[in-house]
Amino acid sequence: MQKVLVTGGAGFVGRHLVRRLLERGDEVHCVDPIVDFTGGIHPQAGWPIFDPCDHDAFHFYEEDCRNFFRRRDDNDFDTVFHLAAIVGGRLVIENNPLAVADDLSIDAEYWQWAAKVTPGRTACFSSSAAYPVDLQRDGDYVLLKEDMISFEGDIGMPDLSYGWSKLTVEYLARLAHERHGLKSVCYRPFSGYGEDQDDTYPFPSICKRAIANRGADVLNVWGTGEQMRDFIHIEDCVTGILQTVEQIDDGDAVNLSTGVYTNFKQFARMAAEACGYEPEVVGLSDKPSGVFARGGDTTKQRALGFVAETDFRTGIERAIAYYESQGA
Repeated sequence: MQKVLVTGGAGFVGRHLVRRLLERGDEVHCVDPIVDFTGGIHPQAGWPIFDPCDHDAFHFYEEDCRNFFRRRDDNDFDTVFHLAAIVGGRLVIENNPLAVADDLSIDAEYWQWAAKVTPGRTACFSSSAAYPVDLQRDGDYVLLKEDMISFEGDIGMPDLSYGWSKLTVEYLARLAHERHGLKSVCYRPFSGYGEDQDDTYPFPSICKRAIANRGADVLNVWGTGEQMRDFIHIEDCVTGILQTVEQIDDGDAVNLSTGVYTNFKQFARMAAEACGYEPEVVGLSDKPSGVFARGGDTTKQRALGFVAETDFRTGIERAIAYYESQGA
């Protein structure tokens, strides 16, 4: 059994990670202030799919992790999963970039705390938004490989303030290893999805729109609908994390991706087909769409023994069935 800290543990990724950690028998300490629009859910309000309060080894602290770092000096955490961040869907990233920049403060205090208490190892969560946007343009895009970001060379222009904050947490992870010997790995998740994701994200929004418009001739998506993403199921993400977290010590980064592009029109058609109809899918060009194509190369993940298993169509069908069972 490990003693584990999960910051931001009541959010989408955190909830699934906490479940897997508790199921394997760990003592889990979860810190989350439950900030609006981040998808965080208080455990006492009931987490979808799973109730952590059924486990005596679950400990929850409703507070900003920065306050936790200032008042706690536990030096016996075997692993820390640092997920805490100001994040939301595309609207949050584009319309409130200075709030997102608060992540710099969160990560600075995290690393100062980690250098003081020296956990056994730490897993920090970067993002595919850290990759240069020049590699994701219409007509000029590639599957993104981890070594396309080099702190010894040209790191390129990431995606808005969120991308910059994630580049910073990766750089700090490397410095923490070089200067303090902290064992760390940084994860770059691509478009994670799952049944209990907050509705500000595209996956639940499109699935629920397909349900609500069942039988309609037209189904709308944001942007042109031609923009492409690499959708990876949240359970595959967590599996990838747990399979690789002890294989990298120096702060190096690893993608969490499938290597498969799916555009939003294709996504919406699959969701509609799961609901039993075949509408015309039309983009709404006045809505934010982000970069044109963002997909992750899987070579490094495979070398570490991780391959995502959930086919996107299967994930959509599973979510549609769940939403309908919940009366969506």
